[in-house]
Amino acid sequence: SGSSDPYCVVKVDNEVVARTATVWKSLNPFWGEEYTLRLPRGFRSLAVYVLDEDTIGQDDVIGKISLSRQQISAEPRGVDSWLSLAPVDPDEEVQGEIHLELQVPEQGHPRVLRCHLIEARDLAPRDLSGTSDPFARVSCCGHTLETAVIKKTRFPHWDEVLEFELAESELREAVLSVELWDWDIVGKNDFLGRVEFPLDTICSAPTKGWFQLLPFPSTAVDRGGQLGALRLAVRLVEDRVLPPPYYQPLIQLLTEPILCPGQPPASTALAVLEEVTAGENRQDVATKLVKIFLGQGLAVPLLDYLTTRELARTTDPNTLFRSNSLASKSVEQFMKVVGLPYLHEVLKPVVNRIFEEKKYVELDPGKMELSRSRRISFKGSLSEARVRESSLELLKGYLGDIVDAIVGSVEKCPLLMRMAFKQLRRRVEERFPSAQHEEVRYFSISGFLFLRFFAPAVLTPKLFSLREQHADPRTSRTLLLLAK
Repeated sequence: SGSSDPYCVVKVDNEVVARTATVWKSLNPFWGEEYTLRLPRGFRSLAVYVLDEDTIGQDDVIGKISLSRQQISAEPRGVDSWLSLAPVDPDEEVQGEIHLELQVPEQGHPRVLRCHLIEARDLAPRDLSGTSDPFARVSCCGHTLETAVIKKTRFPHWDEVLEFELAESELREAVLSVELWDWDIVGKNDFLGRVEFPLDTICSAPTKGWFQLLPFPSTAVDRGGQLGALRLAVRLVEDRVLPPPYYQPLIQLLTEPILCPGQPPASTALAVLEEVTAGENRQDVATKLVKIFLGQGLAVPLLDYLTTRELARTTDPNTLFRSNSLASKSVEQFMKVVGLPYLHEVLKPVVNRIFEEKKYVELDPGKMELSRSRRISFKGSLSEARVRESSLELLKGYLGDIVDAIVGSVEKCPLLMRMAFKQLRRRVEERFPSAQHEEVRYFSISGFLFLRFFAPAVLTPKLFSLREQHADPRTSRTLLLLAK
């Protein structure tokens, strides 16, 4: 069809940790999905694979992006850019570890290298059964030996010892190579990974343990972005979490202006934090503040403090809470934390129906897909009018159900949200008391409740966990028009 159905798989050290939704029929997919992964301290790499989902047969791999821990750590603010996809070579897609014991006894002539291949684990599946038939091929000084083949397993146990006679002249520069292969009765064997050891290190001391399997050195040529590019934002944060008493002075400092409101407002810790927080960091700061104050039972007073400060700076009520200030972001995060179950209860029935019905909805004449029969039977304007009329009816029907669900959900709305908005209304009335600004008290609340809560959830249900998959293009257009 000239398009793809792309999705992404995220791997950490070759282990799949996340999968995005599939974006249907698109060569320019938007996911907008965010994952917080708690990783082991010694992780080595992060890779993102872009695949094309196929209903029949195996999904096609489009390309991948691989970032080492060092690459991510080198950017304190994180990696955030377009990165060209690299081709995926099956010989480079390895995983698992091998358990070895290597030694060269000091006595004896000639010297003998003993390679004890004990077992391997978590090897890549190379057969349709989801397993492999692994064997090891050991090479040293021009000689090669192989272990037995262990059938249908990714966790083979050999317990075999392979020995190589070594000339004294070969001990300094020679390298021992251990390769794992998947045996195939038809066609060539599949590569599973390899490790290498300089002989001089083995001669100086026995080597034993589990070793990570590595790919062949890459020979892939940079395609210069021919496979496409992926916009990726990755940030590595290493947190050291101390016992709760260590944080009490900080919590006391942050909550002081709320618990003891007598001090000058401009000199409080919250005021200073608001002043120094840059635009790109406000989301993070707001999220952490809301969680801290929820834990202290002070979330509503926090929002009251921040919104009151913003009200004091606002002269035109039409611009109230329209910026991405710390106050606006904090209310937004508060609604997501406190109100997500409520959002699901209100919107899920209608959103599910829109996904299931897949009705064609379009109001823009330039984007209407008019059938050939209609173009023959009617004038174009009449066909457009009919499509527009049916689209309006469908949108009004969906919108009516959504508004009815919201209006009828007052008792289901979390108490904390109701308290926060009641306080907000009171503050807005105090700031703009004149009769000409009577409606501002409602706009200030609906700006948060609709523009930052209900409408975004209708626009992208996947990001609010209302659906497991992103919408197909037709449903996505309906949701966009409905959100507008």
